Amino acid sequence: MPHVTAYAPGSPSWVDLGTPDPDAAATFYGGLFGWTIVAGPKESGGYRMCLLDDQPVAGIGPQPNPDMPPWWMSYITVADADRSAATIEAAGGMVVVAPMDVLDVGRMAVARDVAGAVFSIWQPRSHIGAHVVNEPNTLCWNELTTRAKGESIEFYRAVFDWHAQAHGDAPGDYVEFHLRTAGPTALPGGDSAIAGLMPMVGDMWPAELPNHWMVYFATEDVDDAVVRVNDLGGSVSVPPTEIPPGRFAVVNDPQGAVFSLLTFRPDAA
Repeated sequence: MPHVTAYAPGSPSWVDLGTPDPDAAATFYGGLFGWTIVAGPKESGGYRMCLLDDQPVAGIGPQPNPDMPPWWMSYITVADADRSAATIEAAGGMVVVAPMDVLDVGRMAVARDVAGAVFSIWQPRSHIGAHVVNEPNTLCWNELTTRAKGESIEFYRAVFDWHAQAHGDAPGDYVEFHLRTAGPTALPGGDSAIAGLMPMVGDMWPAELPNHWMVYFATEDVDDAVVRVNDLGGSVSVPPTEIPPGRFAVVNDPQGAVFSLLTFRPDAA
């Protein structure tokens, strides 16, 4: 299992879950992914680290705002959280939680993009982010799902210097984000594709669904994983479906947090 040792600025590097019931979430995700979930120090406020083979792959913590639904948060590595927060606001976004130190492990902020999708930025210190990615039961993709395709492309270009590569010319065609800047990559093989954009076009998207970042976890067999989701008290929003990279499903944990599962085709992994 290859270990990541550094993330280039602009790379998604970490995900964590804010939930009203961390104990129940730990039971669910431990059963689904085989994670060992350990509590952080007392001053971490109940935050828990999810480990796979003793390597950190995700986090679980108490939901900071009880008026919001439980949600998986995507973190993007930056060199300077304060400078990036200013860039976010200059590009038309909003800083929801101002840059703050997280113990001695890093500095973070929470923001909304130009169309309202929420994400976090992470300036690493002792914690770089996930030590394993793109392996079964680990983070494998972060995807912006939005009705504001053009505005979002421009926003993330301005903030993180992401280059958009569209898979077609139609409004609903998928977009991949690539890093323009040189430097170490979080992805095996040197591929600079670091995130995606799925336009919400057409009647298949509920009108009340907000623009958001979706988190994908890799799994060896998405059909078997969906069975485990149901057995563990979760539910399925989109059943296993073929897509170009492989086979995926969208599921909910027992508290309602949404995430996706993906089994890569061998030639796409």
